[in-house]
Amino acid sequence: TNLWFATNGNGIFKFIPGSNAWMSYSTSVGNLQHDFFYCIAANKDYVWAGSTDGLFILDVKSGSWTKRKFGLGGQLANWIRALAFDKYENVLWIGRFKYLTKFDLKDKRYSDYDLTVRKNEKTNNIKTIQVDGDSLVWFGTEAGLHKYDKSKDLNDNNAITFYDTKYNFFDGEGEQVSITSLLLERKNIWIGLDEFITPERPEFNLGGLFRFNRRNDWQRFDDKNGLPANGIYDLERTGNYIWVSLYQFGKSTKESFGRGIVLIDRLNNQVIPVRDERIPATVYSIFFDGTNLWLGTESGLIKVNFFNKLAQWKSGVKK
Repeated sequence: TNLWFATNGNGIFKFIPGSNAWMSYSTSVGNLQHDFFYCIAANKDYVWAGSTDGLFILDVKSGSWTKRKFGLGGQLANWIRALAFDKYENVLWIGRFKYLTKFDLKDKRYSDYDLTVRKNEKTNNIKTIQVDGDSLVWFGTEAGLHKYDKSKDLNDNNAITFYDTKYNFFDGEGEQVSITSLLLERKNIWIGLDEFITPERPEFNLGGLFRFNRRNDWQRFDDKNGLPANGIYDLERTGNYIWVSLYQFGKSTKESFGRGIVLIDRLNNQVIPVRDERIPATVYSIFFDGTNLWLGTESGLIKVNFFNKLAQWKSGVKK
């Protein structure tokens, strides 16, 4: 019914497509006591927004916000970096800088989990979460990817399968993989990675995009086969196309430089650049609502009428 947008500095916005109206929540308006948010999720009753200072919760019926802080892990553990509502289980998954939290809406109960693997604390630093139908949930971390089987208790040793560069997962390339984004299909999972390399550690996080067939096949896309850069901000799908927003990491400056958007044809793996001067080089997030493609950029929000633009961008040349 509505679209919710979290911003880094201007609070939260609600867009109501039926009336083409906007509503804002921020300190400047006086209806929210925080302006810096990393992620957002919603169902018909609640909106949850993740910040550096805990979880903000909007009760849709009353229109009032509350804040939830977490004790386990200290202040950094109140940096909420990923949220996903599981409609099958009526559960909100909360990815914190340290630890994973499950909020059961039926019982109104929060449960914390430590996902650390092989004593590597980065495997417990959650960056992205995706619910995969009624059976699986994927948790992307700074050092690998967890697959959780929902039929089992999360504390069971066999409930989670972990993927990193060991055992030739992710082609065995690089010291570790930091997961930025996940896009799920029935047969494949597209996995976007952070690029973070330095002269001292040239193999630390190589970045790139992987298509994983859920079994043993890992197909890599990077700057050697068509991508303009190896850092991935976000992924989205429209029809037979995967939209990929990218950045390049500077080894010396240790800064990220936006490198625009490409399309990947799912049928033949062709990489197609999107060239349009109206789209900034840095696109942090992409969302398709069924009609419009929304781009969260460094200079604001852009709405693209997908059906008008696809024909122009298939060739990678603006017409």
